[in-house]
Amino acid sequence: MLSKKKIYAVDLFCGVGGLTYGLRTAGRIGGGIVVKAGIDNDSSCREAYEKNNPGAEFVSMDIRNITPAEINAHYAGADVKVLVGCAPCQPFSAHTRKNRDRSKGDDCSLLQVFSRLIRKCEPDIVSIENVPGLQKHEVFERFMKDLERLGYHCARPEIVFCPQYGVPQKRKRLVVLASRLGEIKLIPPTHESPDEWPTVKDAMRRDSLQPIEHGKRAKKDPCHEAMRLTAKNFERIKQSTPGGNWRDWDKSIVSKCHKKAYYPAPYGRMEWNAPAPTITTQFCYYSTGRFGHPDQHRAISLREGALLQTFPMNYQFQNAAKPLTAREIARHIGNAVPVNLAKAIGKSIWRHVDA
Repeated sequence: MLSKKKIYAVDLFCGVGGLTYGLRTAGRIGGGIVVKAGIDNDSSCREAYEKNNPGAEFVSMDIRNITPAEINAHYAGADVKVLVGCAPCQPFSAHTRKNRDRSKGDDCSLLQVFSRLIRKCEPDIVSIENVPGLQKHEVFERFMKDLERLGYHCARPEIVFCPQYGVPQKRKRLVVLASRLGEIKLIPPTHESPDEWPTVKDAMRRDSLQPIEHGKRAKKDPCHEAMRLTAKNFERIKQSTPGGNWRDWDKSIVSKCHKKAYYPAPYGRMEWNAPAPTITTQFCYYSTGRFGHPDQHRAISLREGALLQTFPMNYQFQNAAKPLTAREIARHIGNAVPVNLAKAIGKSIWRHVDA
C-alpha cells in the first residue's frame, strides 16, 4: 500500500520532465509523490513539461536566482517535502574531463547552489541523479558532507546500471538519496538477471512503429522522425551490421578520424536483443555514436530515442506555439532522467516514508 501522506516534490533542472513523470507515476494508487513544480532555465522545455505532467508548474528560471521562499511556496500543505534534481552533467562526464581546458576550471557551481537551497529550504528528502564521474569530484564530497552536517541520513551513493531498473540502455548513473526522517536506500534492482534486462526490441516496439527512411517522419507521429544521411553515410550504414561499427566497411569509406574517435565504436548499429548504448543529446545522428537502427538504413528516430529513455509512446515533445527542431528535441530527450530510473527513485521515497 502506498503512502497516504501528502508527499510534495520540486524538481530542479527538470527539463521536459523525465524525473517528474517517473516520480508522479511511481505509485498511482493510494498516494505517491505529487510534483508541484519543475524549475529549469530552458524555457523551450515548458510546453512538453506541463503538457505531460498536469498539475506541475514549469518555472523558467536559473536556480542561481530562485529564492528559498519561492521553492517553499510549492510545499504548502505537504506532510513530506522532497527536493530532487539532475544538475547538468557536462562538468563531470568522462568525455569532458578528458578534453577540457584545465586552465578554465570546471563549472560546478550548480551543485553548490543545490546545496545552498537544501540548507535554506530544509526538505525532508533529497535525491540527485548524475553521471558516475561526479563522485570523483571535490564538489560532490562537499555536497555529501553538507547533507550530513544538516542532519540528513545519507544512503551510500549508488552507481546504478540502468538495465537493472528497466531502462534498455547500457547506461550507468549515480543516485543519491538522503532523508531527515531516518535511513533511506534505493530499492533493489527490478531486473537483476541479464536475462531480464530490457532490450532495444522491447523498447522500440518493432511491430508498432512505422518503418521510415532517413530524412522522413511518420504521418501519425511527427516525433517518429529520422535525420537525413549524406550519401556517404548512407553507404556506410548499409555496410554496418548490428553490434558492429566502421570496421564492417570497405576501406574506401573509412576516414582516419573514425579510428581516433572518442567513442570506441562510432557509426555502429544497435542490436535488437541487447540494451542500447547510452542515449546522448546527439542520438539522432548516425555519426555521433552507436545510434544506427538495427535493420533500417538510418539513425534511430526521436521517438525511438524517447522510448529507449522509457518515456511512454504518447509523451509529447513538440512545441505547438514555437516548433522545435529535431536537434532541440533530441537534446531534451538525451538530457532527461530515464523515466524508469525515476520511478525507482520515487518508489524508494514512498517506501521510506511508509516505513
